[in-house]
Amino acid sequence: MASYKIFPCGDQGITIQFGNQIISGIHQRLIEIKHIFEFEPFVGLRDVIVAYSSLTIIYDSFRVSQYYKQSSYQYVKQKLEEVCNLSSAKAESSSPLKRIPVCYNESFGLDLKTIASSKKLSVEEVIELHTTTTYHVFMIGFLPGFPYMASINEKLVMPRKTKPRQQIPAGSVGIAGLQTGIYPVISPGGWQILGRTPLSLFSKEKDNPVLLRPGDDVQFYPITKDEFIAYKE
Repeated sequence: MASYKIFPCGDQGITIQFGNQIISGIHQRLIEIKHIFEFEPFVGLRDVIVAYSSLTIIYDSFRVSQYYKQSSYQYVKQKLEEVCNLSSAKAESSSPLKRIPVCYNESFGLDLKTIASSKKLSVEEVIELHTTTTYHVFMIGFLPGFPYMASINEKLVMPRKTKPRQQIPAGSVGIAGLQTGIYPVISPGGWQILGRTPLSLFSKEKDNPVLLRPGDDVQFYPITKDEFIAYKE
């Protein structure tokens, strides 16, 4: 397993970090660690948060120290090291592939022609490159349900816009660097927009309000504007 470092995150958190890379194997190991703590939580555990190459444990410092009769940080650090040092087969995604419909019509793909021109590709080639790749959800952040997914085909790599838009429609699918993502709600944003999905990425009325979770694998498929309008979840 890759080397790691552990350090405090405030007075009631601890983070383990495996470098600063986008590697699905490392991320799947972090998902496995998260599941272990959720299956066998220690007294005082509040949350386990996974990012690209790090995992943060949030805990109740008072409850931990009172129950285990030692420094809360040292106790959680020891537990984290024990879990990390467990022998484990290579973690594989257990989540079924999630297919996301996207309309790449120019009325939705606000930056589609710009990307195609910049990369000396046709619009059809951009769409094909974006839809023939399987993406891994590394983390949820920025907005409720916003999935950070990687890695896009290197031919599509684009920087964020120098001047973000003040309003991006919900469902907009964008790229930035090696990442692709979906805006779950109307929001300002600087990603390059390729199209839009009719799916709801976040709904507080649902029992499971977030559509995608870290560890999921995703593939986009194109739909027409008429199919977008008629689409029902």
